[in-house]
Amino acid sequence: MKKFFKTGDLFIWLTGMGLGISLIMISGLLVLILMNGKDYFWASEIVEVIQKDGSKVFGNQISREIVPLLNLPDTLKDKDINRIQLKIGNRDLYGFDFQWIDERDISKVNLPDYAATIERMEFGNFYGQITEILVEGSTTVKGTEAVQIEIDKYVDYANNIRSEIKALEKSDIGRINYNIEELRLEIKNIEYYEKDIKKRSSKIAAIEKQIDDENNKYQTLKVKVDSLTANASRYSINVQDASGRSKIIPLISIVRVYYPNIMSFGSKLVFTLTKIQEFIFDDPRESNTEGGVFPAIFGTVLMVLLMSIVVVPFGVLAALYIREYAKQGVLVRIVRIAVNNLAGVPSIVFGVFGLGFFIYFVGGTIDQLFYPEKLPTPTWGTGGILWASLTLSLLTMPVVIVATEEALAAIPRGVREAAMALGATKWQVVRKIVLPAATPGILTGLILAMARAAGEVAPLMITGVVKLAPSLPFDAYAPFFHLDRKFMHLGFHIYDVGFQSPNVEAAMPMVYTTTLLLILIVVLLNITAMVIRANLRKKYKSSTF
Repeated sequence: MKKFFKTGDLFIWLTGMGLGISLIMISGLLVLILMNGKDYFWASEIVEVIQKDGSKVFGNQISREIVPLLNLPDTLKDKDINRIQLKIGNRDLYGFDFQWIDERDISKVNLPDYAATIERMEFGNFYGQITEILVEGSTTVKGTEAVQIEIDKYVDYANNIRSEIKALEKSDIGRINYNIEELRLEIKNIEYYEKDIKKRSSKIAAIEKQIDDENNKYQTLKVKVDSLTANASRYSINVQDASGRSKIIPLISIVRVYYPNIMSFGSKLVFTLTKIQEFIFDDPRESNTEGGVFPAIFGTVLMVLLMSIVVVPFGVLAALYIREYAKQGVLVRIVRIAVNNLAGVPSIVFGVFGLGFFIYFVGGTIDQLFYPEKLPTPTWGTGGILWASLTLSLLTMPVVIVATEEALAAIPRGVREAAMALGATKWQVVRKIVLPAATPGILTGLILAMARAAGEVAPLMITGVVKLAPSLPFDAYAPFFHLDRKFMHLGFHIYDVGFQSPNVEAAMPMVYTTTLLLILIVVLLNITAMVIRANLRKKYKSSTF
């Protein structure tokens, strides 16, 4: 036994076992997230539950569990009685989305072919049967079978109109609003700087004429939008829930209609791919609980990139000075201790610092010097993606400094001395030999920094992240990158939907799918950095040493 301990095989096995357990736990976590989020993408079957009292209800079966003993009478506490949870939707009719039903109260469960899932712009899904399609209140298509054949054509038509309205509002009308706002600010600028009253009046009059022209363009587009809206409002459907209660739903408010009980596996797979595409590239709707998360993806990736652009140069320069140029002594040891301690400071502290220094001090000063005509409305003196990125740069700076310094320390001293013996200067040695050889270690620090920054939420909540950003930090208007704008972030999106949503239980699939997406983005960024690191390591392995 002593010989076995001395060989170290036991510790090798324990290390392998620990690694295996860690991999199993991580895989289990990912599977759990995937299983809980799959209902957002999969066309789940609609069950019709007929209870013994004659009442009926449509819905997706979410879970099945044993009824807690506290909810059972004494005569039944020795029996296992199950209950099922149904997502019944129809929030505008019932006021709630979910219902628990005891299996002892169920008389029959059906999978009716006519049961339809109607995804709407608001109030969530509606589960029921579509009895007729109406045009201007008159029946055009009647009967569930006839409606199943024709409904897609009408829904596609309404969706095309809604897309056209959205394009007009975001492009043409958005451009007009942007131009009017710029002209309004130009007037304020003239009022602030122009002292000659005559010149001021003439300039303002010319700009006001431009504003009138823009308003005329807006009125023309508004008439077109109103016409499209009125045209789409002509079409509606009459739907009934399981109990026969009717409701008229305008087609303009419907995203899609499908019949999951008669869909084949291939059709459901195509449906899932469509939902994934919508999830990645569309804007959110229904208080962020439905639709896509593209603005949050864009904000997260852009913030990480901006953070990386800032943290790498400053982190590398700091580590390079400490390791290569600074005289080793008490002061350098104190700096190293301070850097290591900064890595343990709570992230919210960095957020408060970013709020005070970057936003109030730096941003407020910029507003006073360059945008006084816009005050008291702040331009840079409020939260934005630039200040959030700089705050996270400070947060992750210690990681990059420590990793870079360790990479520099791993380079043999003899390499430096050999280069200097051949006549190279200190800077030439650092630039041509030390930094290239340390690049894989620097990228290791960057990988750790990106992973941490992508998942941080607390400092972002006070430095620029918002629940819903109407405009992306990048658009077609000069200077194209608007780093003063607020932004959306996947981590905050998870927090907001999971804990601040008005209907948290219905939003849980969105929480899990967004979590999985955030993990995939972090993994993708890390894999990219690791591939670059591996190539650089291979390139400099033989040339440097």
